[in-house]
Amino acid sequence: MDEDSSPQASPLAAEHQKLDARFAAFAGWEMPIQYAGIMPEHRAVRESCGVFDISHMGQFLVEGDDAATWLNGLLTNDVGVLASGEGQYTLMLNEAGGVIDDLILYRLDEKLFFLVVNAAKISEDLEWLAEHRPDGIQLSDESTLYGGLAIQGPEAVVTWEKMRGGTTAAELDLPTQNGIVESSPGGLVLCRTGYTGEDGFELFAPVGEIATWFRAALDAGAAPCGLGARDTLRLEKCYPLNGSDLDSTHTPLEAGLGFFCKLDKPNGFVARDVLARQKADGLKTKLSAIRQIDKGPPPRHDYLVFVPGVTEPVAALTSGSLSPTLGDGIGMAYLPAELAKPGTALEIEVRGRRFAAEVVKKPFV
Repeated sequence: MDEDSSPQASPLAAEHQKLDARFAAFAGWEMPIQYAGIMPEHRAVRESCGVFDISHMGQFLVEGDDAATWLNGLLTNDVGVLASGEGQYTLMLNEAGGVIDDLILYRLDEKLFFLVVNAAKISEDLEWLAEHRPDGIQLSDESTLYGGLAIQGPEAVVTWEKMRGGTTAAELDLPTQNGIVESSPGGLVLCRTGYTGEDGFELFAPVGEIATWFRAALDAGAAPCGLGARDTLRLEKCYPLNGSDLDSTHTPLEAGLGFFCKLDKPNGFVARDVLARQKADGLKTKLSAIRQIDKGPPPRHDYLVFVPGVTEPVAALTSGSLSPTLGDGIGMAYLPAELAKPGTALEIEVRGRRFAAEVVKKPFV
Protein backbone atom coordinates (compact mmCIF):
# COMPACT_ATOMS: atom_id res chain seq x y z
CA MET A 1 0.00 0.00 0.00
CA ASP A 2 1.29 3.46 -0.87
CA GLU A 3 1.80 5.83 2.05
CA ASP A 4 -0.76 8.26 0.62
CA SER A 5 -3.48 5.69 -0.02
CA SER A 6 -6.31 5.13 2.43
CA PRO A 7 -6.75 1.83 4.27
CA GLN A 8 -9.00 -0.64 2.52
CA ALA A 9 -12.45 -1.11 4.04
CA SER A 10 -13.73 -4.52 5.04
CA PRO A 11 -16.93 -5.71 3.32
CA LEU A 12 -18.31 -5.79 6.88
CA ALA A 13 -17.45 -2.14 7.63
CA ALA A 14 -21.11 -1.08 7.80
CA GLU A 15 -21.89 -3.93 10.20
CA HIS A 16 -19.01 -2.92 12.47
CA GLN A 17 -20.18 0.70 12.47
CA LYS A 18 -23.64 -0.38 13.60
CA LEU A 19 -21.98 -2.06 16.57
CA ASP A 20 -19.95 1.08 17.44
CA ALA A 21 -16.64 -0.64 16.78
CA ARG A 22 -13.39 1.23 17.27
CA PHE A 23 -11.26 1.03 14.12
CA ALA A 24 -7.55 1.15 13.40
CA ALA A 25 -5.33 0.61 10.38
CA PHE A 26 -3.89 -2.90 10.12
CA ALA A 27 -1.96 -4.38 7.20
CA GLY A 28 -3.40 -1.81 4.80
CA TRP A 29 -6.97 -2.28 6.05
CA GLU A 30 -9.24 -0.37 8.41
CA MET A 31 -10.32 -3.08 10.83
CA PRO A 32 -12.27 -3.20 14.10
CA ILE A 33 -9.96 -3.25 17.12
CA GLN A 34 -12.67 -3.65 19.75
CA TYR A 35 -16.38 -3.34 20.45
CA ALA A 36 -17.29 -3.81 24.14
CA GLY A 37 -13.60 -3.97 25.05
CA ILE A 38 -10.63 -6.31 24.80
CA MET A 39 -11.22 -7.93 28.20
CA PRO A 40 -14.86 -9.01 27.67
CA GLU A 41 -14.16 -10.04 24.09
CA HIS A 42 -11.18 -12.12 25.20
CA ARG A 43 -13.32 -13.80 27.89
CA ALA A 44 -16.10 -14.49 25.40
CA VAL A 45 -13.74 -16.55 23.25
CA ARG A 46 -12.22 -18.40 26.20
CA GLU A 47 -15.60 -19.14 27.80
CA SER A 48 -18.25 -19.20 25.05
CA CYS A 49 -17.87 -17.91 21.47
CA GLY A 50 -16.67 -14.88 19.57
CA VAL A 51 -16.69 -13.88 15.90
CA PHE A 52 -13.84 -12.00 14.21
CA ASP A 53 -13.78 -10.31 10.81
CA ILE A 54 -10.86 -11.84 8.88
CA SER A 55 -11.85 -10.48 5.47
CA HIS A 56 -8.42 -8.84 5.25
CA MET A 57 -6.68 -12.21 4.93
CA GLY A 58 -5.74 -13.53 1.50
CA GLN A 59 -6.86 -16.62 -0.38
CA PHE A 60 -5.00 -18.24 -3.28
CA LEU A 61 -5.89 -21.21 -5.45
CA VAL A 62 -3.17 -23.43 -6.89
CA GLU A 63 -4.06 -26.10 -9.45
CA GLY A 64 -2.19 -28.49 -11.68
CA ASP A 65 -1.04 -32.07 -12.11
CA ASP A 66 2.21 -31.27 -10.30
CA ALA A 67 0.77 -28.75 -7.84
CA ALA A 68 1.55 -30.88 -4.78
CA THR A 69 5.17 -31.44 -5.82
CA TRP A 70 5.67 -27.77 -6.65
CA LEU A 71 4.20 -26.54 -3.36
CA ASN A 72 6.23 -29.10 -1.44
CA GLY A 73 9.41 -27.51 -2.77
CA LEU A 74 8.38 -24.04 -1.60
CA LEU A 75 6.80 -24.78 1.79
CA THR A 76 8.33 -26.29 4.93
CA ASN A 77 5.66 -28.80 5.89
CA ASP A 78 5.01 -32.01 3.93
CA VAL A 79 2.23 -31.47 1.41
CA GLY A 80 2.40 -35.15 0.50
CA VAL A 81 0.71 -36.27 3.71
CA LEU A 82 -2.47 -34.30 2.98
CA ALA A 83 -5.55 -36.14 1.78
CA SER A 84 -8.36 -34.24 0.07
CA GLY A 85 -10.18 -32.13 2.65
CA GLU A 86 -7.15 -31.80 4.94
CA GLY A 87 -4.94 -28.82 5.77
CA GLN A 88 -1.73 -27.94 7.59
CA TYR A 89 0.15 -25.00 9.03
CA THR A 90 3.29 -24.30 7.01
CA LEU A 91 5.82 -21.60 6.19
CA MET A 92 7.29 -20.05 3.06
CA LEU A 93 10.96 -19.08 3.41
CA ASN A 94 13.46 -16.92 1.60
CA GLU A 95 16.80 -18.36 0.47
CA ALA A 96 18.44 -17.45 3.79
CA GLY A 97 15.82 -19.32 5.82
CA GLY A 98 13.93 -16.22 6.99
CA VAL A 99 10.15 -16.27 7.01
CA ILE A 100 8.28 -14.71 4.12
CA ASP A 101 4.93 -15.86 5.48
CA ASP A 102 3.29 -18.46 7.67
CA LEU A 103 0.08 -19.77 6.19
CA ILE A 104 -2.50 -22.54 6.10
CA LEU A 105 -2.51 -24.86 3.10
CA TYR A 106 -5.60 -26.97 2.35
CA ARG A 107 -5.94 -29.72 -0.21
CA LEU A 108 -9.34 -29.58 -1.91
CA ASP A 109 -8.61 -32.49 -4.23
CA GLU A 110 -5.67 -34.29 -5.80
CA LYS A 111 -4.68 -31.31 -7.98
CA LEU A 112 -6.30 -28.29 -6.26
CA PHE A 113 -5.08 -26.37 -3.18
CA PHE A 114 -6.53 -23.47 -1.18
CA LEU A 115 -4.03 -21.21 0.64
CA VAL A 116 -4.94 -18.73 3.39
CA VAL A 117 -2.21 -16.12 3.75
CA ASN A 118 -1.57 -13.10 5.96
CA ALA A 119 -3.09 -9.80 4.85
CA ALA A 120 0.19 -7.88 4.85
CA LYS A 121 1.85 -10.56 2.75
CA ILE A 122 -0.65 -11.06 -0.08
CA SER A 123 1.36 -9.18 -2.70
CA GLU A 124 4.74 -10.52 -1.57
CA ASP A 125 3.47 -14.12 -1.40
CA LEU A 126 1.86 -13.88 -4.81
CA GLU A 127 5.03 -12.44 -6.35
CA TRP A 128 7.22 -15.13 -4.77
CA LEU A 129 4.96 -17.93 -5.94
CA ALA A 130 4.63 -16.43 -9.43
CA GLU A 131 8.41 -16.12 -9.77
CA HIS A 132 8.79 -19.82 -9.03
CA ARG A 133 5.73 -21.08 -10.93
CA PRO A 134 6.51 -23.59 -13.67
CA ASP A 135 4.42 -24.25 -16.75
CA GLY A 136 1.36 -26.32 -16.04
CA ILE A 137 0.61 -24.73 -12.64
CA GLN A 138 -2.29 -22.29 -12.33
CA LEU A 139 -2.02 -19.69 -9.57
CA SER A 140 -4.87 -17.27 -8.84
CA ASP A 141 -5.42 -14.63 -6.17
CA GLU A 142 -9.02 -14.97 -4.92
CA SER A 143 -8.63 -12.49 -2.07
CA THR A 144 -11.00 -9.83 -3.41
CA LEU A 145 -13.73 -12.40 -3.98
CA TYR A 146 -14.06 -13.62 -0.39
CA GLY A 147 -15.02 -12.15 2.95
CA GLY A 148 -14.07 -14.10 6.03
CA LEU A 149 -15.07 -14.82 9.63
CA ALA A 150 -13.25 -16.65 12.41
CA ILE A 151 -15.73 -18.12 14.89
CA GLN A 152 -13.84 -19.22 17.98
CA GLY A 153 -14.59 -20.61 21.42
CA PRO A 154 -15.85 -23.71 23.24
CA GLU A 155 -19.36 -23.06 21.88
CA ALA A 156 -18.26 -22.64 18.26
CA VAL A 157 -19.84 -25.92 17.10
CA VAL A 158 -23.16 -25.06 18.74
CA THR A 159 -22.95 -21.63 17.12
CA TRP A 160 -22.55 -23.17 13.66
CA GLU A 161 -25.56 -25.43 14.23
CA LYS A 162 -27.65 -22.33 14.93
CA MET A 163 -26.15 -20.36 12.05
CA ARG A 164 -26.76 -22.89 9.30
CA GLY A 165 -30.38 -23.69 10.06
CA GLY A 166 -32.67 -22.89 7.13
CA THR A 167 -29.82 -21.79 4.83
CA THR A 168 -28.35 -23.22 1.65
CA ALA A 169 -25.51 -24.51 3.85
CA ALA A 170 -27.84 -26.47 6.13
CA GLU A 171 -26.30 -29.76 4.99
CA LEU A 172 -22.69 -28.57 5.35
CA ASP A 173 -21.12 -30.07 8.47
CA LEU A 174 -18.04 -28.55 10.04
CA PRO A 175 -14.86 -30.36 9.02
CA THR A 176 -12.66 -32.13 11.53
CA GLN A 177 -9.62 -30.36 12.98
CA ASN A 178 -7.40 -28.89 10.21
CA GLY A 179 -10.00 -29.85 7.63
CA ILE A 180 -11.84 -27.99 4.89
CA VAL A 181 -15.21 -28.35 3.16
CA GLU A 182 -16.85 -26.22 0.49
CA SER A 183 -20.44 -25.97 -0.67
CA SER A 184 -19.40 -25.49 -4.30
CA PRO A 185 -16.46 -24.03 -6.23
CA GLY A 186 -16.35 -20.33 -5.41
CA GLY A 187 -19.05 -20.75 -2.77
CA LEU A 188 -19.02 -21.13 1.00
CA VAL A 189 -15.80 -22.55 2.47
CA LEU A 190 -15.46 -23.83 6.04
CA CYS A 191 -12.01 -24.47 7.59
CA ARG A 192 -11.25 -25.84 11.06
CA THR A 193 -8.06 -24.27 12.39
CA GLY A 194 -7.97 -21.15 14.55
CA TYR A 195 -5.61 -18.60 16.05
CA THR A 196 -6.91 -18.41 19.62
CA GLY A 197 -6.16 -21.79 21.19
CA GLU A 198 -9.87 -22.59 21.37
CA ASP A 199 -12.03 -24.77 19.16
CA GLY A 200 -13.46 -22.94 16.20
CA PHE A 201 -13.68 -22.54 12.46
CA GLU A 202 -13.16 -20.08 9.63
CA LEU A 203 -15.92 -19.24 7.19
CA PHE A 204 -15.11 -17.76 3.79
CA ALA A 205 -17.99 -16.63 1.61
CA PRO A 206 -18.43 -14.46 -1.48
CA VAL A 207 -18.09 -10.80 -0.53
CA GLY A 208 -21.78 -10.13 -1.22
CA GLU A 209 -22.84 -12.84 1.25
CA ILE A 210 -20.45 -12.34 4.16
CA ALA A 211 -22.61 -9.76 6.00
CA THR A 212 -25.47 -12.28 6.13
CA TRP A 213 -23.17 -14.81 7.78
CA PHE A 214 -21.81 -12.21 10.21
CA ARG A 215 -25.33 -11.33 11.34
CA ALA A 216 -26.15 -15.02 11.62
CA ALA A 217 -23.18 -15.52 13.94
CA LEU A 218 -24.35 -12.64 16.14
CA ASP A 219 -27.90 -13.98 16.18
CA ALA A 220 -26.51 -17.36 17.22
CA GLY A 221 -24.92 -15.76 20.29
CA ALA A 222 -21.34 -15.09 19.18
CA ALA A 223 -19.84 -11.91 20.60
CA PRO A 224 -18.29 -9.52 18.06
CA CYS A 225 -14.54 -9.41 18.71
CA GLY A 226 -11.84 -7.15 17.33
CA LEU A 227 -8.16 -7.52 16.55
CA GLY A 228 -7.25 -6.40 20.07
CA ALA A 229 -8.69 -9.57 21.62
CA ARG A 230 -7.35 -11.64 18.74
CA ASP A 231 -3.87 -10.44 19.68
CA THR A 232 -4.16 -11.20 23.40
CA LEU A 233 -5.71 -14.61 22.71
CA ARG A 234 -2.96 -15.70 20.33
CA LEU A 235 -0.19 -14.27 22.54
CA GLU A 236 -1.39 -16.23 25.59
CA LYS A 237 -0.91 -19.36 23.46
CA CYS A 238 2.43 -18.10 22.06
CA TYR A 239 1.18 -18.22 18.47
CA PRO A 240 3.59 -16.03 16.47
CA LEU A 241 2.48 -12.95 14.56
CA ASN A 242 3.98 -12.51 11.11
CA GLY A 243 5.88 -9.26 10.82
CA SER A 244 6.51 -9.15 14.57
CA ASP A 245 7.47 -12.57 15.93
CA LEU A 246 8.20 -13.91 12.46
CA ASP A 247 10.37 -11.98 10.01
CA SER A 248 12.82 -12.31 7.16
CA THR A 249 15.88 -12.51 9.42
CA HIS A 250 14.83 -15.30 11.80
CA THR A 251 14.28 -18.93 10.86
CA PRO A 252 11.32 -21.10 11.92
CA LEU A 253 13.70 -23.11 14.11
CA GLU A 254 14.60 -19.98 16.07
CA ALA A 255 10.88 -19.24 16.35
CA GLY A 256 10.19 -22.66 17.86
CA LEU A 257 8.36 -23.93 14.77
CA GLY A 258 10.65 -26.82 13.91
CA PHE A 259 7.75 -29.28 14.06
CA PHE A 260 6.38 -27.69 10.87
CA CYS A 261 9.69 -27.96 9.01
CA LYS A 262 10.08 -31.45 7.55
CA LEU A 263 13.80 -31.49 6.87
CA ASP A 264 13.75 -35.09 5.66
CA LYS A 265 10.91 -34.88 3.14
CA PRO A 266 11.74 -35.93 -0.45
CA ASN A 267 13.53 -33.26 -2.52
CA GLY A 268 13.63 -30.78 0.37
CA PHE A 269 12.37 -27.18 0.13
CA VAL A 270 13.73 -23.65 -0.22
CA ALA A 271 16.36 -23.07 2.53
CA ARG A 272 16.13 -26.65 3.79
CA ASP A 273 19.94 -26.89 3.91
CA VAL A 274 20.14 -23.63 5.88
CA LEU A 275 17.81 -25.02 8.54
CA ALA A 276 19.60 -28.37 8.61
CA ARG A 277 22.94 -26.65 9.28
CA GLN A 278 21.39 -24.47 11.95
CA LYS A 279 19.89 -27.50 13.66
CA ALA A 280 23.20 -29.36 13.55
CA ASP A 281 25.19 -26.38 14.88
CA GLY A 282 22.70 -25.54 17.62
CA LEU A 283 20.43 -22.48 17.86
CA LYS A 284 22.04 -19.27 19.00
CA THR A 285 18.74 -17.46 19.60
CA LYS A 286 15.27 -18.66 20.56
CA LEU A 287 11.87 -16.97 20.55
CA SER A 288 11.04 -17.17 24.24
CA ALA A 289 8.03 -16.47 26.45
CA ILE A 290 8.59 -13.79 29.11
CA ARG A 291 6.21 -13.07 31.99
CA GLN A 292 6.39 -9.79 33.87
CA ILE A 293 6.59 -10.36 37.63
CA ASP A 294 6.37 -6.79 38.92
CA LYS A 295 3.01 -5.08 38.54
CA GLY A 296 3.12 -2.12 36.22
CA PRO A 297 2.16 -0.95 32.74
CA PRO A 298 1.95 -3.86 30.29
CA PRO A 299 4.90 -4.54 27.98
CA ARG A 300 4.59 -3.78 24.28
CA HIS A 301 6.30 -4.58 21.00
CA ASP A 302 9.90 -3.28 20.85
CA TYR A 303 10.24 -2.73 24.62
CA LEU A 304 13.79 -3.60 25.65
CA VAL A 305 14.74 -6.70 27.65
CA PHE A 306 17.69 -6.70 30.07
CA VAL A 307 19.58 -9.05 32.34
CA PRO A 308 19.40 -7.60 35.88
CA GLY A 309 22.40 -5.42 36.62
CA VAL A 310 23.51 -5.20 32.98
CA THR A 311 23.40 -1.89 31.11
CA GLU A 312 22.98 -3.10 27.54
CA PRO A 313 19.73 -4.82 26.47
CA VAL A 314 19.84 -8.45 25.36
CA ALA A 315 16.70 -8.30 23.19
CA ALA A 316 13.57 -6.37 22.32
CA LEU A 317 10.05 -7.75 22.65
CA THR A 318 8.53 -8.93 19.40
CA SER A 319 5.10 -9.03 21.06
CA GLY A 320 3.78 -7.77 24.37
CA SER A 321 0.48 -7.22 26.15
CA LEU A 322 -1.45 -7.66 29.37
CA SER A 323 -2.76 -11.21 29.66
CA PRO A 324 -6.47 -11.03 30.52
CA THR A 325 -6.31 -14.59 31.87
CA LEU A 326 -3.22 -14.18 34.07
CA GLY A 327 -3.51 -10.50 34.93
CA ASP A 328 0.22 -10.09 34.22
CA GLY A 329 2.24 -8.55 31.43
CA ILE A 330 3.44 -11.14 28.90
CA GLY A 331 5.62 -10.99 25.81
CA MET A 332 7.97 -12.83 23.50
CA ALA A 333 11.51 -12.01 22.41
CA TYR A 334 14.42 -13.61 20.58
CA LEU A 335 16.81 -14.29 23.45
CA PRO A 336 20.36 -15.62 23.32
CA ALA A 337 20.07 -19.40 23.75
CA GLU A 338 21.83 -19.31 27.12
CA LEU A 339 19.12 -17.00 28.48
CA ALA A 340 16.14 -18.86 26.99
CA LYS A 341 15.79 -21.43 29.78
CA PRO A 342 12.55 -21.12 31.84
CA GLY A 343 13.23 -19.47 35.17
CA THR A 344 15.90 -17.10 33.84
CA ALA A 345 15.57 -13.70 35.55
CA LEU A 346 15.14 -10.71 33.24
CA GLU A 347 13.86 -7.16 33.29
CA ILE A 348 11.61 -5.34 30.83
CA GLU A 349 11.98 -1.61 30.40
CA VAL A 350 8.54 0.01 30.41
CA ARG A 351 8.31 3.79 30.12
CA GLY A 352 11.84 4.28 31.36
CA ARG A 353 11.58 1.90 34.33
CA ARG A 354 12.71 -1.69 34.58
CA PHE A 355 10.25 -4.30 35.83
CA ALA A 356 11.26 -7.77 36.98
CA ALA A 357 10.35 -10.60 34.60
CA GLU A 358 11.31 -14.19 33.93
CA VAL A 359 11.41 -16.66 31.07
CA VAL A 360 8.55 -19.17 31.29
CA LYS A 361 7.58 -22.31 29.43
CA LYS A 362 5.33 -21.85 26.40
CA PRO A 363 2.40 -21.33 26.26
CA PHE A 364 1.46 -18.83 28.95
CA VAL A 365 -1.95 -20.47 29.44
